[in-house]
Formats: sequence, C-alpha cells, structure tokens
Amino acid sequence: MSKKAFKYRLYPTRQHEQALVKTLALCRELYDASLEERTEAYRMSKVTITYNQQAKELLEIKELRPEYNDIHSQVLQDTLRRVEKAMQNFFRRVKAGEKAGYPRFKSFNRFDSFTYPQSGFSFTQDNRVCLSKIGTIKMKLHRPIEGQIKTCTIKREIDHWYIVFTCEVEATEPKPTNNEVVGIDLGVTHFAALSNGTIIDNPRHFRHSQKRLAKIQQKLSRCKKGSHRRAKVKRQVAKLHRKIKNQRKDFLHKQSRKLVNFYGTIIFEDLQTANITRRPKPKQDEQTGAYLPNGASAKAGLNKSILDAGWSQFQRYCFYKAEDAGRNIVLVSPNKTSQICSGCGQIRKKELAERWHSCECGTELDRDHNAALNILRLGSSQQRIVTL
Repeated sequence: MSKKAFKYRLYPTRQHEQALVKTLALCRELYDASLEERTEAYRMSKVTITYNQQAKELLEIKELRPEYNDIHSQVLQDTLRRVEKAMQNFFRRVKAGEKAGYPRFKSFNRFDSFTYPQSGFSFTQDNRVCLSKIGTIKMKLHRPIEGQIKTCTIKREIDHWYIVFTCEVEATEPKPTNNEVVGIDLGVTHFAALSNGTIIDNPRHFRHSQKRLAKIQQKLSRCKKGSHRRAKVKRQVAKLHRKIKNQRKDFLHKQSRKLVNFYGTIIFEDLQTANITRRPKPKQDEQTGAYLPNGASAKAGLNKSILDAGWSQFQRYCFYKAEDAGRNIVLVSPNKTSQICSGCGQIRKKELAERWHSCECGTELDRDHNAALNILRLGSSQQRIVTL
C-alpha cells in the first residue's frame, strides 16, 4: 500500500467562503494559543505540555468561546496535532545539530489549510463534497479518486480554494521490462541534455515573467501600507507567482513522464541544489577591512536561473513516477562530469561560459552532451539505485 494525494478545485458560494475563512481564522487562533501556552509553560516553570493535555481543554474552550462549536471537533484536534508535530520537528533538529528554527506564530497569510483527519466529509452524486459545519460545496472532479480516503484537507491559495484527499492505494503493476538506459545532465542553458544527444530546452518561466513581475512589485512599493489598493496589488503579485509555479510544474510533470515511460534506467547527478545556490562568502581587505568584490551579483543571477529550472523538483517527480512504473533511478557524483572528456577520459578544464567540448583526441560535441555521456558511464558502472 502507498499513499497518494488527489487535489481538486472547489467553487464555494459567498456564504460557504465566509464559513471557510472563519474556520481558518479560528484554527489559526487556536494554533497560536496552543504554541503560546507551550512556550510560556516551559519558560516560566520548565513544564512540557503535551497534545493530550491540550486536547482535553477543547471542551472548556468551547464553553468560553461558543464560536468554536461551529467547527468540527476533529479539525480542532488536527490543529493541535500540527503544533505537536512542529515542536517534535524542532527538537529533532536540535538533537541533530541542524538549524533549529523554533515554531512561529501564524499570521493571516501563513495559515491556509485545515484538515478533517478521519470523518466529517462525504460526497454527493452531483460532484459535490459535504463538509461538516460548513455545507455542501461544488467540486471539479477532473479525475477519479483512487483507493481509500484517509484525510481531507481544505486549502486556500490566494483567491482559489482546493480540496486535497490523501488516499491509500494498492501498488500498481510495473510497466514492461525496459533495458533502455540514459544519462541526464541538468543545466541552465539547456534544461537537460540526454546521453543520446537529445536536448530539452529550458522554458525559463520566471525569466519570461520577470519584467511584468517587476512592474507590479514597483506598483506595490508605491502603495500605502494597510490600504485596500495595496492588498489588491499584492494579490496580483501572488497570482503571477502562482501562474509561474503552475507553468513550471506542468513542464516538469510532462518531461518526467516522458522519460519514465521511455527509459528503464535513468541516471542523474546527485545534485545538492541548496549548496549550489548558496551565496558566496564576503571578502575583506586584510589591511583596511573594506569589503571586496566577491562575485555575489553574478552568482545571484546564476542562482535565480537554477531555481527557475527546478532541478530538485524535476528529480522528485522522476523518483515517484519511476517507483510506480518499476523503473530504476541511479545517482552519481557530479564531480568533474563536465570537465572529463567522454572520448578518452582526459580532464579538459573549461570555464562555465565555455559551452563546447573540444579535446585533442578528436572529440567535438556540446559541453552538456559530453557531461551526459560521462554520467551514463558512471551510472552504468556504479549502479547505485535510489531506494524510494
């Protein structure tokens, strides 16, 4: 058994939307109050408050605040579980020596979902979903729901509402055996270069919308804080970012599906995008202490292009699609894959701006194609298959 999420668009009426917004607001208030109670209890008397202790207080809260009776009890319990999970993750990061990041209070724009973990929702025959304490809302069922529904999450994205079902589904039958193997070099000039010479162009969704986004953000900076006009322009910025995100996701889903359907084994570089896009360290003059140029401006442009391409997201899509299809994903070290000649194995150092590989052995080909051939060679010999 595996878990899958199915996301659908909701079309609430004005009354339903008011109920959804009210539920979000009260759940956010409960989340903040729960976090504050835990924080203050430990700060004042070194006492740790658990989920069970706070869940027992819900009946008392409903007596003091009758508006909480308009929310399904399991939705309130799940809100407290979110606080519990946030605290557990905090302590896990502390023990692991990672950057801790203590849980934050949620503002209006940082609390956009609530969950029915077991019950409180049902379907009607006319593609509508009935939510307890809210009502029956129209839903666009663009694909059938598979498996057994475990949880139901209502999510707000700017001015759109969605419903997400988490389902337990049985493992699908793998696709027929495929012996095709391909090495893939992810890049910025080209989105991907395959070892067979195929080039996937980089759509550069963010770059194409950058000028329009800059104009709207300039307009936003001129608006008075707290004004209705500022809120309106802020929604325009968010909508444009949503469009860019959806364009990128659509492109990555389609390309990952093509690769998984056609190849039996896909070999990637084991890229650490967080490290690649890390800002350069500042440089200081030893005598004067003045800061020297460190290439931060050029690196910022490169980082923007890398994040716009969505390498990590693309690999994640390939991973889970390969798991369902019974395909193999192999990761290899990215060390010098673009510097080594795929023809003779000699190291031919190149600057990042040099896009053509030329070697004394007579090998002449695109830099990214050369890297893809090296990735294929490493993966075929290493065979470190990713365990999903």
